[in-house]
Amino acid sequence: MRCWPIHLPSSTTRLLRFRFIPFQSHSSFHNNNFTTQNPNPVPVPAHIPAAVDHTTVHQTLNSFNNDWKRALEFFNWVETEFEFRHSTETYNLTLDILGKFFEFQQCWNLIHKMRNNPHSFPNHTTFRVMFKRYISAHCVEDAVTTFQRLSEFNLKDETSFSNLIDALCEYKHVLEAQDLVFGKKKTLNLAWNVDGVLSSNNTKIYNIVLRGWYKLGWWSKCWEFWDEMDKLGVQKDLHSYSIYMDILSKGGKPWKAVKLFKEMKRKGIKLDVVVYNIVIRAIGVSQGVDFSIRLFREMKDLGFNPTVVTYNTIIRLLCDNYRYKEALTLLRTMRQNGCSPNAVSYQCFFSCLEKPKFIIELFDGMIESGVRPTMDTYVMLLKKFARWGFLRLVFLVWNRMEELGCSPDASAYNVLIDALVEKGLIDTARKYDEEMLAKGLSSKPRKELGTKALGGEFVEE
Repeated sequence: MRCWPIHLPSSTTRLLRFRFIPFQSHSSFHNNNFTTQNPNPVPVPAHIPAAVDHTTVHQTLNSFNNDWKRALEFFNWVETEFEFRHSTETYNLTLDILGKFFEFQQCWNLIHKMRNNPHSFPNHTTFRVMFKRYISAHCVEDAVTTFQRLSEFNLKDETSFSNLIDALCEYKHVLEAQDLVFGKKKTLNLAWNVDGVLSSNNTKIYNIVLRGWYKLGWWSKCWEFWDEMDKLGVQKDLHSYSIYMDILSKGGKPWKAVKLFKEMKRKGIKLDVVVYNIVIRAIGVSQGVDFSIRLFREMKDLGFNPTVVTYNTIIRLLCDNYRYKEALTLLRTMRQNGCSPNAVSYQCFFSCLEKPKFIIELFDGMIESGVRPTMDTYVMLLKKFARWGFLRLVFLVWNRMEELGCSPDASAYNVLIDALVEKGLIDTARKYDEEMLAKGLSSKPRKELGTKALGGEFVEE
């Protein structure tokens, strides 16, 4: 029987050996888009302790976050085979994976199981996940209907309403969010009432909507909404200023973000590390990285401990200015200062470096130091090596991704398939195209593979 390893990150760097077991058909639950037999059956541990701990289950589910069939099969298998008692957390993680692939009926099947178990009863996070997945699929009405049902779970409250509005704004449905919050008529004493959920004119909701316009990149609307908050007498808090400074910085006016920061200091507004992180980037873009470093030192002198975001901001600015040695020195000193680098720390280098050998050495060093690459890391490297035509390095990254138990997403598959097509390896490309389709991932239409768009025609690139 074939065996293959999945590396799971933990404090002890756990390595489990997985073996294949037959995949049980769930044809009654699957959409017609998927086959009832999984060509890549779920791997399950060949040797697993009698008492399965939640950490291992959580990490294993995470390793299947781009393969909902395997995730659900493992979720059910560990429960039936070992009588594992799923917590609300493991249910929520599985719901997130299923929702990512629009398996909403299966999500509700799990939610109904949750409500019958006091150890895994749905909580605010459960429905925040549902809001997020519905709205990311642009199913706004389904998300609102879900909110209306929350009285069944004693969760129809202002927290859930805020989570709904936040999800709408996060996925660029700001107009719908504004309609739910403010209605068609805005008044100075703003209030809204959704089936008994009453919320006063509070700053939090305004901050969420302001951030929504920021996510859309509709800068003129951001300025307008900021001024409107003043006209309506909304009490702006530190979070309001942080969002608006980020808007100014990302909206092409970083010098105004720096000006606002100085104004906050003059007014005696209590600052925090988030504000400093934003202004460090803004001043670096507008005046140069050396000014960012000065502000970084000022921040430390004032007693603010830099976060990984602080370090990553300066590393990125240094890399953008080709000052790689200084950036590497800062990367090393992070750990000495009690702040561990993350995948983004290394991605700052990967996006700027042009020497394949150095990139691979840094990538290997990243893994050896215990920093786990994210899917964004893999896709970034796959794209870079594919663009350079280095197919061997593309497969090196791909194999490392599989060795570390990271299930590739549609972006990763499409980059690999495009690289193979570019090199004329059509049969190999077709194999990966079929593999991703079997997982329920969306493939690009390609003339070379004979794959077409939904309308039945090839898409011109």
